[in-house]
Amino acid sequence: MIPLYDDNPTQRSAVLVYVLIAANVLIFLHESMLGQSPVGTAPRCLGRNSQAVFAFPSREAVTLLSSQFLHANFWHLLGNMWFLWIFGNNVEDKLGRIQFLGFYLICGAIAALTQSVFSPSSAVPLIGASGAIAGVMGAYIVRFPRAEIVTLIPIFIILTTVRIPALFFLGIWIAGQTIYAAMSNPGQPGVAYLAHISGFVAGIVLFKIFGERSDYS
Repeated sequence: MIPLYDDNPTQRSAVLVYVLIAANVLIFLHESMLGQSPVGTAPRCLGRNSQAVFAFPSREAVTLLSSQFLHANFWHLLGNMWFLWIFGNNVEDKLGRIQFLGFYLICGAIAALTQSVFSPSSAVPLIGASGAIAGVMGAYIVRFPRAEIVTLIPIFIILTTVRIPALFFLGIWIAGQTIYAAMSNPGQPGVAYLAHISGFVAGIVLFKIFGERSDYS
């Protein structure tokens, strides 16, 4: 299933979502100019030793935030930014811009920290905005469970669009992440499923803690 857009208009323009997308794209372009392998810019301490992030104050702790703006390749970036564009605008609309930024970064940090704790000896760099965006999706399922997601699905060899309630779409997504996490080794290269799950749960909890705000200062 590929989400195309949600039928859920906002009251105000999602400025922070646009800023985050632009920042991720610009940083990815910078990564690309550094050479074929972006690993040199990745937060290797998160990928190799979870204990490093607890050594406050330390430069390694900053990677809990900086890792959220690094992506392995174009498709990694595109997938993350697509989901942020679909689900982020409504969450920003409800939280307000300043609170949304804090919410986004905290969800991403929790996701990265969780993944690193469960794979402390991994030599695989942990990068990407997936954990933060999973948090946005967690907030979305709490606030807009009945919103319709226009989704592209294959029926035999034909692609068609259907309207799926967010509760169902995101429920399938998190169920899939949980199944894949149970089947995978968190220390091996691949998708950071534990980061997705923990980010999603953090989003549900933090959205209730942050609450909805009407000011956009």
